[in-house]
Amino acid sequence: MSVRIGVVTFPGSLDDRDAQRAVRLAGAEPVALWHADHELQGVDAIVLPGGFSYGDYLRCGAIAAHAPIMSEVIDAANAGMPVLGICNGFQILVEAQLLPGGLIRNDHGDFVCRDQRLRVENASTAWTSAFEVGDEITIPLKNGEGGYIATEETLDRLEGEGLVAFRYLDANPNGSLRDIAGLTNERGNVVGLMPHPEHATEPGFGPDMPDAMRSGVDGLKFFQSAIDAVLARV
Repeated sequence: MSVRIGVVTFPGSLDDRDAQRAVRLAGAEPVALWHADHELQGVDAIVLPGGFSYGDYLRCGAIAAHAPIMSEVIDAANAGMPVLGICNGFQILVEAQLLPGGLIRNDHGDFVCRDQRLRVENASTAWTSAFEVGDEITIPLKNGEGGYIATEETLDRLEGEGLVAFRYLDANPNGSLRDIAGLTNERGNVVGLMPHPEHATEPGFGPDMPDAMRSGVDGLKFFQSAIDAVLARV
């Protein structure tokens, strides 16, 4: 069976082609989806990529969350289809209320771009099963509005129910509360994170690692996890 993973392109998406390439490198078939359509083309999983959807003129992800295709994405997510939101995609998932909380301007006010170390906190989701809890990985990060916020009650619930998927290590790049870098929903099929796993999937083009420059491929496991999750449901 060939697993088909759709990547939605919104006006202002930057990393849709990179996400498609990551899907292909992981062994699945990438399917280009268009924001104005209502057709998911029979895909088995969906990626909302990074970028600046609709120019982020209102609030990051706020307009994209109401794009025509999001009706189908939300229905598919609620039915259990694996959905990954990367950076702007994470903001869209939050704006669409598929994940709780909000994402605001970095606390230092500057855009940040660097290789970021993370700790895997939940390896039971559709996008993290190829990891082990406690794994420390390096994934590129680039954002201006990546500060995760939520009420203390919501934060306590996220911690108590194991819904924090990734946490920043070494330094918090944007002021995210409790160093949260990524979340999952209760069902484990919807995951959002600010760092970009699609940029750490191919030797020579990933983050610098201790053994070699640009050799980091930790991001590949996200997409391999989704393939495994889809095949497990067949």
